[in-house]
Amino acid sequence: MATGALGIADASDALIIDLYKNLSLERSADAESVRRAYRKMALKFHPDKNPSPDAFDHFKKICEAYDVLSNQKLRAIYDQYGTDGLKNGVPSKSGFDGYSGGYAYHGQPHETFSDFFGGKNPFADFFAVHNEDAAANHSSHNSRPTTDAGNNAAFPQKFGSKFGGMYGMNHPNAALSPPAQDQLVEKTLEVTLEELYMGTVKKIRMTRKVLNDDCITTMDVDKILTIEIQRGWKNGTRVTFPREGDQGPNKIPADIVFIIKELPHSRFVRQGNDLILSQTVSLSQALVGSVIEVTTLDKRTLQIPVNAVIHPDFVKEVSKEGMPISKSTERGKLLLKFHVKFPTFLNMEQKTILQKVLP
Repeated sequence: MATGALGIADASDALIIDLYKNLSLERSADAESVRRAYRKMALKFHPDKNPSPDAFDHFKKICEAYDVLSNQKLRAIYDQYGTDGLKNGVPSKSGFDGYSGGYAYHGQPHETFSDFFGGKNPFADFFAVHNEDAAANHSSHNSRPTTDAGNNAAFPQKFGSKFGGMYGMNHPNAALSPPAQDQLVEKTLEVTLEELYMGTVKKIRMTRKVLNDDCITTMDVDKILTIEIQRGWKNGTRVTFPREGDQGPNKIPADIVFIIKELPHSRFVRQGNDLILSQTVSLSQALVGSVIEVTTLDKRTLQIPVNAVIHPDFVKEVSKEGMPISKSTERGKLLLKFHVKFPTFLNMEQKTILQKVLP
């Protein structure tokens, strides 16, 4: 039994052809939904992209369905009378002029595809969005500083001759360059010295634009980015989330980079991997020695004996009580510097005693 362009054998078969199903649509879909569905399905099943043996058959059915459902008059006939009405016509009646029939799909799905995309390479923006998913899924939750290995590594090396190679169709005005990545987005992340000493987890809520199924329009989506602050990280450490910027047609989302900003501490000053702490001692402590009590950043209490005479350039070093060293089990030093508090008054007896004992 012969079949027509719509794949129907005779009138008894006509109504079982579901053009809406070919586009994964409900019958209530509006014109914009039809366009979005066609774009999505045609890109998915185009034989130059989809290697499956039945891809072309799917592609042809999708293009046939769009040819009808994108035409307001043909869609109205199809909705009421099915493909039989499109093929054989519908007689006139009150309020309706009738339809002479004779519709047959031209059988050139590539032509439908090219007309829809206006001659430009649809894969340029399609791959800009979809080919970055693997890298983004792997890296978006990675809290360690990363480096960009290149923006085009995920792109396929070639398409079929229909598209004139990787970036353009065989059309004199269709020369396209690879999609460019948006400019790097840098954000400051403030971190306390205690957090850099002990490590912590920061969760940052951000809103980004994400492409809809039509791969043209976007919607705002909230996302939580998690950064594991490693012990010993330094001011200026960069944490990169590859391609977590705004999505859009024909572009690669920007990398988001958080730059660690160490906040000043009320007691300690960081110097590389060392911590500097200034202590005030009396003149007698400076001369005869004392035990200095220090509360560390992780709330431990250290009893540090100082037996040497404290002079203006004196520094007491305490090993392994400084900052943790990133990616190491070692620590820096705690450096105690001193301010000697001199008495404001001495009586004659005190002065005489000091003259006798001091050089």
